[in-house]
Amino acid sequence: MNGSHPRLILASASPRRLEVLSQLGVTPDDVRPTDIDETPAAGELPRTYCLRVTEEKAKSAARSDGEVVLAADTVVAVGRRILGKPRDRGEAETFLHLLSGRRHKVHTAIAVLSDEGLRVRDVVCRVRMQRLGQNDLKECLDAGDWKGKAGAYAIQGSAGAFIPWIAGSYTAIMGLPAHETARLLTAAGIPILNRS
Repeated sequence: MNGSHPRLILASASPRRLEVLSQLGVTPDDVRPTDIDETPAAGELPRTYCLRVTEEKAKSAARSDGEVVLAADTVVAVGRRILGKPRDRGEAETFLHLLSGRRHKVHTAIAVLSDEGLRVRDVVCRVRMQRLGQNDLKECLDAGDWKGKAGAYAIQGSAGAFIPWIAGSYTAIMGLPAHETARLLTAAGIPILNRS
């Protein structure tokens, strides 16, 4: 316990997730990234995959009694095809070609594991990326924002210039839906916006 509330453990090294938590007035007591196998099962649908991986991340983070673990995962999907984090620039280029001029979905799941059990929520957003010309594609790739990002882009990075439309939560597309996170953390006894 930290004063009158439990210690918060963030099971992610994502700077974007830390940024969203900061917007909520929350600073994790510790950051413990997990190392799990994130390979989709054969035929696994994007939403099912995202929920499963998030639960596994929450459960694999070392947790002591009285601690609350927050885990999240984000997946970009074109139809049933899951676009995870590209392995290299070539795969990032393939992903961006696939997304160019199309709508796609961004699935983000969050899990909060506490002494009271596991709570999981997910958010699905729709995103449209404009058609990317060769120069646009090169700019996105050269910026390096594709590294470590589902679907090979970060909406808050250079690719944001090529996204004219979203339906859903901007912070979910970044990797941590602020509204749902605030609700789950509050339910687990973690104060948000400096409320005790």
